[in-house]
Amino acid sequence: MDEAQARGVLVAAGVLPGAAGDARLLALGENAVFAAGDLVVKVGRDAELLDRARREVRIAGWLAAQGLPAVRAAAPEALLVEGHPVTVWHRLPDAVRPAGPRDVAELLRQVHALPTPPFTLPRRELLGGVERWLRLAGDAIDPSDADYLRERRDGFAAGAAALTPHLPPGPIHGDALPRNVHIGPDGPVLVDLETFSGDLREHDLVVMALSHDRYGLPADEYDMFTVAYGWDVRAWDGCSVLRGARETASCAWVAQHAPSNPKALAEFERRVASLREGDETVRWYPF
Repeated sequence: MDEAQARGVLVAAGVLPGAAGDARLLALGENAVFAAGDLVVKVGRDAELLDRARREVRIAGWLAAQGLPAVRAAAPEALLVEGHPVTVWHRLPDAVRPAGPRDVAELLRQVHALPTPPFTLPRRELLGGVERWLRLAGDAIDPSDADYLRERRDGFAAGAAALTPHLPPGPIHGDALPRNVHIGPDGPVLVDLETFSGDLREHDLVVMALSHDRYGLPADEYDMFTVAYGWDVRAWDGCSVLRGARETASCAWVAQHAPSNPKALAEFERRVASLREGDETVRWYPF
């Protein structure tokens, strides 16, 4: 899905009070995210994401009832428009500063203190998208790399299922990074609820550990995160399993952009090569 296709869906959805053609594109990944006035509209890549979009809207309503600072839906349900899920959100005020690891930790403490909701949260299917992302990559990637990632997926899925957690399982965000925290005038707000799940709390903490190990997060900033949260997931013997699963998923996620973006292909090949060689020192770059 490119911008023109997504904008066409936005026009067809008719969810904006003004001209959809004037909406500003904020991001283009699994979702195209448009802003117009006081609203933000997310257009999903394909119909397979409809259930996730519906769940995200429901979770946003529950978090509002719990008083947790998170993005709020502006429409009561997700729509399916020309084969694409469409959700509408209240636009947040401009950020007063970038979010940092401490902000993530403070919000995670609140998320991890939430009770069980009155509906079933899915497990964190970290590896669940691997097959779809590889399918979208098609012939743009080496078939042997795709097969390698499938083998890793199966191995780490089995390993994750056998883990004994250190923390009590429960609600998690699922992709707890600074980019998913918005610092408004009233403080940190959690955004991007697509991966909100009910699973091992360690999933949320491994994200930042991998940011330190692979993406260049400075050690002092990672230390701020662990101090603010109150525990370092690297002390848990299951950390390497969840880290390996997340690395596998991250490789496959980049692969879906390879057919139309040479930079994505180069990043995918860098990541896969580092996994094949077992070199944990190779720097990965956000995409």
